[in-house]
Amino acid sequence: MPRDAQVIIVGAGPVGLAAALELGLRGISVLVLEKQERAGWHPRAKTTHVRTVEHMRRWGIASRLREMAPLAADCPPDILFKTRLFGYELACFENAFFTAKKRDERFSEHAQWIPQYKVEAVLREKLTTLPNVVIRLNAEVTDVHQSVDDVKVQIRNGATGAAETLSVDYVIGADGPGSTVRRALGIAMNGERDLGNFLNVIIKCPQLGQSKPEREAFIYWIVNPESPGALGQMDTGDLWAFMTVLRPGEEELTRPEIFNRLEAAVGRPVEAEIIAADYWTASRASAESYGGGRIFLAGDACHVHPPFGGYGMNMGISDAVDIGWKLAAVLQGWGGAGLLTSYEQERRPVHDVVMNEAVSNLAVQSQHLLHDKLEENSSEGEFVRQRMGENILKAKAAEFHTLGIVLGVNYSGSPLVAPDGTKPPPLSTTYIPSAHPGCLAPHLWLADGSSLYDHFGLGFTLLVIGDDPDDEFISALQQAFADIKAPLRTIAPQDPRLHELYSAPLVLIRPDQHIAWRGEFAELSAKAIVARICGHSEIGSSETRISAV
Repeated sequence: MPRDAQVIIVGAGPVGLAAALELGLRGISVLVLEKQERAGWHPRAKTTHVRTVEHMRRWGIASRLREMAPLAADCPPDILFKTRLFGYELACFENAFFTAKKRDERFSEHAQWIPQYKVEAVLREKLTTLPNVVIRLNAEVTDVHQSVDDVKVQIRNGATGAAETLSVDYVIGADGPGSTVRRALGIAMNGERDLGNFLNVIIKCPQLGQSKPEREAFIYWIVNPESPGALGQMDTGDLWAFMTVLRPGEEELTRPEIFNRLEAAVGRPVEAEIIAADYWTASRASAESYGGGRIFLAGDACHVHPPFGGYGMNMGISDAVDIGWKLAAVLQGWGGAGLLTSYEQERRPVHDVVMNEAVSNLAVQSQHLLHDKLEENSSEGEFVRQRMGENILKAKAAEFHTLGIVLGVNYSGSPLVAPDGTKPPPLSTTYIPSAHPGCLAPHLWLADGSSLYDHFGLGFTLLVIGDDPDDEFISALQQAFADIKAPLRTIAPQDPRLHELYSAPLVLIRPDQHIAWRGEFAELSAKAIVARICGHSEIGSSETRISAV
């Protein structure tokens, strides 16, 4: 039967757009449906993590993201805790989220402070170059129904009210916490609600740009009893984002109350224009199922958590990468059914880890750091501020220096990963590069200035390390990929540091840059390895001679 597209993605936020890129760059026909215009000033996510920018490098848009970033190049990549914007400094987290503009051996791209609407603009701009991807705005999905053969998607035109039914091979629901796709599947969200109530306000305030605090940062956490929260420049044009904590029993603030909170946060009178206000409640919840068959959920449609740590958009984009390359493989004919069932198997444990981190970060907010002498101009006040600063540096380090969670979560134990008898490194906020199967491939800057990641392909990559490779087994692996028409690139960078990083002469790296297998043997069936990592079957018990490396 004819199809309107191979994949429909419901939702044109960053997760849906990322999924469209992951599929579109592989030649899959994609239709993105969005019920809104995606306009407005709400920044929602403001930090694009290291791993997300690395994906953007792979998609060819990392440099464009940097160009779109609004803050001045000389703005320190720091987070300051202060009693007020023009008040006492309590603590400083330098290079927060690893946003410093410098090369680091551990990753190919530094994180970027940029509002979500600009991230979306960069993604949409790239998608306009792909003729096989179409974005339709004002197209509200009202129902989805899958059969053995296809998925029927019912939509309503927001401008005319006209109804339409589309037929596709697969659907990705990236339509947020109120997901229509999830509800159509009858999947519940379970977890903890009402973990805290907050107000985000976008203001235009030229005064703040003209009179800056003595020490600048891209975010200021405000610690005082009148207005606990955070304040930071959001965009050019004197736009600032202000977050304040709502007290028990408060549902909405009047306009004068908002300005009182703002002036208490700044520490002096200000004239400002309110551009937008957004009330929100922190929650931790995940879907009972991430879909299945021909329909899958990604991003906030299947998990929500407090935003502290900046994981939300970034984790959703990693969902898009995971389901994106797997759906493309199945549609191209070389991916087995195990690829699609592995989506939830791989992503749910990652979500659990990250959601726990986010809830832990929520436990220490500005209102928890108050002391009646915090702003006292005395030796006792100075002592209190010093001790409070020490406490903040201990309590919040896991939130702002969290590379171990961003790069260290792994798919060890996945049915798509061939174990080698070793154990993954312990998970912590400190990143420990590891070539354990399932981990992100350790990064390296090569002698020519390129990133090792730049040499990986859209499909699998066979990394050959050392001067005496097993040519016979390499040929067997290459043939095994060719037999099922799976894409494979073979690279052999001549860098002695690679053996120390990878501890094996041969390494197979997945399209998402995670390690699928490593080893050195010619007797183990290459076909069995390829069958497993491409989702066709697990390595049989008769072929489990996978030596520790």
